[in-house]
Amino acid sequence: MALESRITQEEIKKEPEKPIDREKTCPLLLRVFTTNSGRHHRVDEFARGNVPSSELQIYTWMDATLKELTSLVKEVYPEARKKGTHFSFAIVFPDLRGKMYKFKEIGSTISGRKGPDDSMTLQSQRFQIGDYLDIAITPPNRAPPLGPRMRPF
Repeated sequence: MALESRITQEEIKKEPEKPIDREKTCPLLLRVFTTNSGRHHRVDEFARGNVPSSELQIYTWMDATLKELTSLVKEVYPEARKKGTHFSFAIVFPDLRGKMYKFKEIGSTISGRKGPDDSMTLQSQRFQIGDYLDIAITPPNRAPPLGPRMRPF
């Protein structure tokens, strides 16, 4: 019996994303928090019912791509429209063991350039309704900050 449920779960993981009919499916409210410093918000800024002040509310669907979300953010922030602006995306979700939140970096896009993460969807990254999206925006004249595993040498 346990083997059957494991196979079912593995099959579910391999199951391709089902297309969403945007004409018939109600959009979700996506709460997006942005920074223009090139760094994501600190996880403690989401603690105890608080959220950062830089909130955008976007109605979208689970099949929204990072490139599509980049376009929506650029509509609100004209300075982010410059070619070469870097957008780094992270999902912020509640830690089930406590009252804290966790971050999961999911990908990035660059304004005016095609990239490997452009077609990545919220659904493909296991985004759940109620999670937040944090976007670190880096202007083109500044290099994106180094990640925790990257070194300058």
